[in-house]
Amino acid sequence: MVNKSGIIMQVRNGSTRLPQKMTRPLYEGKGIFELLLERMISYFESVPIIVATTTNENDTAIADIAESKGVMLYRGSENDVLDRFINAAEAFDIDNVIRICADNPLLDMQRLELMIKASELAAVDYWCYATSDGLPTIKTGYGFWGEAVTKETLKCVWRKTDDTLYREHVTNFIYTHPEEFKIHYEVIDPEVEQHSNIRLTVDTANDFNLMKEIYAEIQKENIPIQTKPLVEMIAKYPKWRRTMNLEMQKNLK
Repeated sequence: MVNKSGIIMQVRNGSTRLPQKMTRPLYEGKGIFELLLERMISYFESVPIIVATTTNENDTAIADIAESKGVMLYRGSENDVLDRFINAAEAFDIDNVIRICADNPLLDMQRLELMIKASELAAVDYWCYATSDGLPTIKTGYGFWGEAVTKETLKCVWRKTDDTLYREHVTNFIYTHPEEFKIHYEVIDPEVEQHSNIRLTVDTANDFNLMKEIYAEIQKENIPIQTKPLVEMIAKYPKWRRTMNLEMQKNLK
């Protein structure tokens, strides 16, 4: 059992495929980062929320939003994201890192809460939602879930490798070297997994434009931002699914 969990949200504006993607308006003048952060703040009252962005001037707008919402802020390396996470966890005394990527604006808060509680109780290094064949959902485009990893495990990875791939993709070394770590894979619901071409992560202009449509429809129809209701809603729109499928083919993780 670990001592203290904290949500660390990875966010930056310097995307080459979609510059300023975190702060460009998505719904009612707010960007995907601000919308996700507001949902997280309203849901989690007792779990620390830390925004981990970069020291790049381009990310000052992100830092300003974080500070205006009253959450903790850490600014670190732009490319060594592993280092950024470790330092953020150290700065705010976090033992169990709940890693969130801000390019997933439809994160399921209920599933996140379940993960936090389960990972605190589990004696493992890494805890994540996964497909039935053991693929961590961070490697999919679903965009519903986060992942949990202990600070000590991140430090272990930092000591083991300085490979750019593993420094940029924080947990990749862990699930590609499963023999070295204690890992728990929580298998996602079969009725969700059967819709494997759902892509709700935002990496490209097409992703962003589609998310604008989806987010507006969610608000219009008052759809809960939870995994199953969203899957059911998206299934009704073949046009959305076709766009998602095309983007998945072009942007394999």
